[in-house]
Amino acid sequence: MARFNTPVTTKTRTTNLAGGDAFVQEPKFKFASLLLTSFVQDQYYRSADDTLKKLVKLIDKISDKKFPAKAAIYARQEYGMRSITHAVAGELAKIIKGEEWTKRFFYKVVRRPDDITEILSYYLNKYKKPLPNALKKGLASAFDKFDEYQLAKYRGEAHAISLVDAVNLLHPSPVEKNESALKKLIADTLRSTETWESKISAAGKVGEEKKEKAKEEAWKELILEKKIGYFALLRNLRNILEQAPAIVENAANLLIDKNMIEKSLVLPFRYLTAINEIEGLSGVDTSDVRKILVALNQAVDVSLSNVPKLKGTTLVALDESGSMMGKPHEIGGLFAAILVKTNNADLVLFSDDARYININPLDSTLTIAKKITSDPVGSGTNFHPIFTESNKAYDRFIILSDMQGWMGNDDWGYGAPTKAFTDYKARTGANPNVFSFDLQGYGSLQFPRANVYEIAGFSDKVFDVIKLLETDRQALITEIEKIEL
Repeated sequence: MARFNTPVTTKTRTTNLAGGDAFVQEPKFKFASLLLTSFVQDQYYRSADDTLKKLVKLIDKISDKKFPAKAAIYARQEYGMRSITHAVAGELAKIIKGEEWTKRFFYKVVRRPDDITEILSYYLNKYKKPLPNALKKGLASAFDKFDEYQLAKYRGEAHAISLVDAVNLLHPSPVEKNESALKKLIADTLRSTETWESKISAAGKVGEEKKEKAKEEAWKELILEKKIGYFALLRNLRNILEQAPAIVENAANLLIDKNMIEKSLVLPFRYLTAINEIEGLSGVDTSDVRKILVALNQAVDVSLSNVPKLKGTTLVALDESGSMMGKPHEIGGLFAAILVKTNNADLVLFSDDARYININPLDSTLTIAKKITSDPVGSGTNFHPIFTESNKAYDRFIILSDMQGWMGNDDWGYGAPTKAFTDYKARTGANPNVFSFDLQGYGSLQFPRANVYEIAGFSDKVFDVIKLLETDRQALITEIEKIEL
């Protein structure tokens, strides 16, 4: 998060992971950025293990340990981030002793029953027994959130730590909604018969001759009676097209159901994953494929219907360098498309150079995103051309990148475009805000903090944060701090 008009000193300078000049991020924002952008997977400049090591170091640097706890709750409950929040819970369980608020944290960070087993697995794999009392009490109380259907759905009997293992470790006190389920869980008689997994699994066990019809009937029940969750629907569109073509139109209608979309916490880029798979399908009715493709495009626009309108003029700059290829580039392209479509923004793509591209804002968001990412340069990372090629005065720049610049001369080295930005302002008379969107959570900036706002996160909620930042320079940190423990 950008702070006040702080001067550039040796204390604010650093070297990024690409070896270029950069600026230090404030620890709280660096931590929040990591939580909102990490799926604990290998990245171009950092492995999953390195990400977890960095997480531990960042927690250690933040003196008020309530902040990482609140940030984990925010990331899990508002942004839908999972594995990285489980790691935070495990680390705080080890670090914090004798604080009453930790029990409330472990309760609040749990959104689904498998959060309980994942947190336990992280802690026991790394720190072994005994479990801290606060962790046991907080996770035990989290069972109160779930009924028999939810507990059966997430039994996880094939995992190293199943839900029955968690019950034996935590000894949760039964409440009315789960008393019967907990008894069945301990007795190994709790089974799910209403989830899509169980219905399709059962349909697959009726014999080869009847299997095809059974799966079709199972999908019909799930779709027509709305017994399938939104993310599961996205993941199973191929199966529905192949196994139950009669209800494709019903599935398409569910895809654009606003209530289902809002409850799902599905990250916008998941639609790209679905559309890429559906476009490659063969052997199914092409008219059915078109119905699903149309619905997916509409679903994205429905999910983004509340994206705020920003006052004035905006330039969006998307990094298309080699280190951005894959998921970061896809996500960046989608966010660029959203901003171009909803805010009539200009768009620049940059790598070792920068180029304006024209977009039809009447196209769907996904169509725009696919055009933006269709032919990336994939070369080096140079931030200078964003400003040297900008041809008019803008009120804001929104830069979507992994922030690993290493090209271009500036007053004190390679990479950071401080002089190019200063020259742009002198040339145009503009004094724009710069939104620095770190798509990988690597933790460095390409700008000193004056006039610069740091943003992070793969959820559409990040657009609300952009608008808040223009009135509250610490908007993301402020939102996190609002959480009560």
